[in-house]
Amino acid sequence: MTDTPVEEMNFETAMAELEKVLGQLERGDVALDESIALYERGAKLKARCEAKLKEAEEKVAAITLDSDGNPAGLKPLDPQ
Repeated sequence: MTDTPVEEMNFETAMAELEKVLGQLERGDVALDESIALYERGAKLKARCEAKLKEAEEKVAAITLDSDGNPAGLKPLDPQ
């Protein structure tokens, strides 16, 4: 695990660390207290990855294409 706060990680960094955390948990070779800490960190990493994916999806959805399929600009996001 790194000391980088999850909130400061980009998608790729968070995903890479999440994979490491899952690997450690799957091996089962860590003490119970450490397993709990890993699980909590993994939950935060998962949430960060989901948030970053949602941001990317919203940005892609906001791009409008012209009749030739080229980006023509941004459209406002639908409020939810």
